[in-house]
Amino acid sequence: MSLTSAYQHKLAEKLTILNDRGQGVLIRMYNIKKTCSDPKSKPPFLLEKSMESSLKYINKKFPNIDVRNSTQHLGPVHREKAEIIRFLTNYYQSFVDVMEFRDHVYELLNTIDACQCHFDINLNFDFTQSYLDLIVTYTSVILLLSRIEDRRVLIGMYNCAHEMLHGHSDPSFARLGQMVLEYDHPLKKLTEEFGPHTKAVSEALLSLHFLFVRRNQGAEQWRSAQLLSLISTPPAMINPANSDTMACEYLSVEVMERWIIIGFLLCNGCLNSNSQCQKLWKLCLQGSLYITLIREDVLQVHKVTEDLFSSWKGYGKRVADIKESKEHVIANSGQFHCQRRQFLRMAVKELETVLTDEPGLLGPKALYVFMALSFIRDEVTWLVRHTENVTKTKTPEDYADSIAELLFLLEEIRALVRRHIKVIQQYHLQYLARFDALVLSDIIQNLSVCPEEESIIMSSFVSTLSSLNLKQGNWREWRRKGLLRAYTSVAKAPLHLHENPDLAKVMNLIVFHSRMLDSVEKVLVETSDLSTFCFHLRTFEKMFTMTLEEPTMLRYAIAFPLICAHFVHCTHEMCPEEYPHLKNHSLHHCNSFLEELAKQTSNCVLEICAEQRNLSEQLLPKHCATTISKAKNKKMKQKQTPRKGEPERDKPGAESHRKNRSIVTNMDKLHLHLTELALTMNHVHSFSVFEHTIFPSEYLSSHLEARLNRAIVWLAGYNAATQEIARPSELLAGVKAYISFIQSLAQFVGADVSRVIRNALLQQTQPLDSCGEQTITTLYTNWYLEGLLRQASSGTITLAPAMQAFVSLPREGEQNFSAEEFSDVSEMRALAELLGPYGMKFLSENLMWHVTSQIVELKKLVVENMDVLVQIRSNFSKADLMASLLPQLTGADNVLKRMTIIGVILTFRAMAQEGLREVTLSIFELASAAGVGCDIDPALVAAIANLKADTSSPEEEYKVACLLLVFLAASLPLLATDPASFFSIEKDGYNNNIHCLTKAIIQVSAALFTLYNKNIETHLKEFLVVASVSLLQLGQETDKLKTRNRESISLLMRLVVEESSFLTLDMLESCFPYVLLRNAYREVSRAFYLNRVAASTH
Repeated sequence: MSLTSAYQHKLAEKLTILNDRGQGVLIRMYNIKKTCSDPKSKPPFLLEKSMESSLKYINKKFPNIDVRNSTQHLGPVHREKAEIIRFLTNYYQSFVDVMEFRDHVYELLNTIDACQCHFDINLNFDFTQSYLDLIVTYTSVILLLSRIEDRRVLIGMYNCAHEMLHGHSDPSFARLGQMVLEYDHPLKKLTEEFGPHTKAVSEALLSLHFLFVRRNQGAEQWRSAQLLSLISTPPAMINPANSDTMACEYLSVEVMERWIIIGFLLCNGCLNSNSQCQKLWKLCLQGSLYITLIREDVLQVHKVTEDLFSSWKGYGKRVADIKESKEHVIANSGQFHCQRRQFLRMAVKELETVLTDEPGLLGPKALYVFMALSFIRDEVTWLVRHTENVTKTKTPEDYADSIAELLFLLEEIRALVRRHIKVIQQYHLQYLARFDALVLSDIIQNLSVCPEEESIIMSSFVSTLSSLNLKQGNWREWRRKGLLRAYTSVAKAPLHLHENPDLAKVMNLIVFHSRMLDSVEKVLVETSDLSTFCFHLRTFEKMFTMTLEEPTMLRYAIAFPLICAHFVHCTHEMCPEEYPHLKNHSLHHCNSFLEELAKQTSNCVLEICAEQRNLSEQLLPKHCATTISKAKNKKMKQKQTPRKGEPERDKPGAESHRKNRSIVTNMDKLHLHLTELALTMNHVHSFSVFEHTIFPSEYLSSHLEARLNRAIVWLAGYNAATQEIARPSELLAGVKAYISFIQSLAQFVGADVSRVIRNALLQQTQPLDSCGEQTITTLYTNWYLEGLLRQASSGTITLAPAMQAFVSLPREGEQNFSAEEFSDVSEMRALAELLGPYGMKFLSENLMWHVTSQIVELKKLVVENMDVLVQIRSNFSKADLMASLLPQLTGADNVLKRMTIIGVILTFRAMAQEGLREVTLSIFELASAAGVGCDIDPALVAAIANLKADTSSPEEEYKVACLLLVFLAASLPLLATDPASFFSIEKDGYNNNIHCLTKAIIQVSAALFTLYNKNIETHLKEFLVVASVSLLQLGQETDKLKTRNRESISLLMRLVVEESSFLTLDMLESCFPYVLLRNAYREVSRAFYLNRVAASTH
């Protein structure tokens, strides 16, 4: 056959096109099979009850269906014929594609046989590879077609609907129906069809023998040959890695197994007549129990082969060989591959380390790189196939080792090649121009026979190679259209490749070097694509889980989300409907892997934070009392007997003392665990999955932020049932311990920890965090309102101005918490630092809501006593008339109690605002936002203004405000009857908190009269006058119970003046003589000290 004839047939081009077409048809068959096997995606017609009789009829009569005379059976089909046509067109056309593909395959195979092409994987690699790939692809299509259970129904129903709609059958139906019947037993039919092609197929397969034997060596042979080692012979480290069959070195073993198994399955006649074929076949049977047809669809090698050969005479020995091989696989293959994986871990790790250190070696040692990737891919895919299908084995541990490290090394080498692709290109460009071109020229000149046409092409090759440079583009076109075509076709020209092996070796070398110029990415996909995991998701997830359970493998766990980027290679243009499903699978699993890694990392970080917080807690002042007590007793030489049940507390820092470094503490384990997780989370900055850019650090930031939020709330220790909560200062110390450790992780975990901390703390200043959970702002607001202020209102807690804190009053039989531990200056500062301006604003708003609710009730009481209060306001100086009016007031005690509650709330708010002022910056805007105090409280004014007033006019509201002050002034003498109204010199206040009345009176009146635009000072003077008269009239009272604490109540007048910036002592002197205040102070002091002496004596 001449070269011109080979060109006319375009065998290489047809093989390339048909292989790609065959992959598309195969994927479509796979898609139909998957769709029809799932009730959720199955065509609706196949599930309808009304269609059952029609489906049975079509299946039974297929393909000879009499549509016109079967209206009784096909009535439902007739009613929905248009919908059936619309829905089943893609299915039907896919089956037609199979038929057309079959026709083209047999036409090409016959042409190749007629041309007597010579196949040898070592000489014309691409041609032989394409030929064997076509056979395997075609066989896979037919096998998958036979596995579609509803194929007859789909094709028959479509044709029935077509004939009902158009009056005639579809033109392709007759041949298509016949084809489906023929392939009911696909392998028997295929063996008949491939009988004429046995010579070409067996010749191609036999050329694999030496290569297949070499590639199936065990780990010990690899180790003794120092496979993939760059440092075994240091002087040769920079020598180029060459081979007579470059592409064969990284050819997948799985692909070769598929070629051999399916090839000899179809052309089995040579197994009885050719001992070499028999040896190769038996060796292949000892490698795997399953081979892949497509994705997760596999061929059970021994069972299928045995079933086929058992049905023929003369194959008894082959059946025995099959059984023997199967037993060998079950007994030895698991351990064989486990040892190879163990070798690859060490060898590839060494290779990756050397290449990372010296990336210039990627040029001469590129072949080693692709060999390593191919070996890893083969071992991983073998393990995946057999892990999912082998259920019973005596050595399950051979299938259960973690492959995370291998996946990680594969990804590392891929990234290394991509990062230094310029090095590879520049090296091979110079190699082609300065070495390959010269060698090819010498070989051409030494050819004994070289026809003119071949000589012209060869000379063109040499010329093109010699002039190559990166700026040129013609070498790409030349390699694709010139060298590849000649490489696959020259073997049939007068110049035979198998007669000129030196020429074949050089052309193999040139093809590999030229692929290193513009097809590096394509070679990477050929050698390291693990998209098979997209269809073995259960195994993929199981392997990931195993990796997380093994601490030493954690650093390699990032390989699993990176592998999800491979899934894009599963797509094919002939099956676009798959794209969104594959994309969703990839993104879902990538997200789930990263979420789990981020979750584990954040959990570990927070566990260490909790340990750090425990260490920090040991340094709190409350724990030093025991140490001080021991030191004092030791100095006084006294022995202190420890209390029963009280554990011996170690001094802070004792955890760092270790007599033996091999003793591993919990903190050591956590730090080691975090180190491994940090390595995996910080391994890559970003990567792409189906056009989506993934940032692992963002997953960690998100989880860390959510966990930190929950941890801060947990540190608060709020218990709604018992109303228990941590002291703000202790919580602040714990939060600082957490934050200081997280800040130290900034350079290790790759996450923006400053942003994490900032966002978490900012969320804690809001009522709810980003997850809708309660924050410490809400918890502390609720606790101070319900736990502290409510008890202060009921009299169990009192405000002690001298201590600037609320103090719990001792009660017999009751065990109260210490209010001063939650309300002193340091606690208020800590609370302000935790809640910040936003949180304090929320606290203030809640406090103001309670204040306004009390004001509403006070107004109601004023309105009820309106007439009496008007008379008191007009006649407060007339003692006789006042004596008759005062008893007419209803709810005076209620007014005083509610006003006291307002005073307590406003006082607590003032203490909280003072704490905030001390921890915030002295900036006017910030201070204003923080509510720093002024003469008139703007928040209180705003809160009162927001009250929904009834139909009363502003004048009436103003009148109510004036009478409220009168009501309060007239009711003050009632406080003297309360035993708790005694003024405590020690606390500088009253046990019933009536000293808070002063702040309530001043703040509320200032807010009310500011709102009504009236003079505050005038109305406060009026209050002083009425209150003075009321208290002076108390001096004329003869009932001792009513005057029990008259002196203490008199001191309220001075407190009112001290609280207000609108009043002065001179104003007070004009209506309430100062001598009375002086006498009151003396009496109160004398009574206080007398009570103390009596208590000490008792």
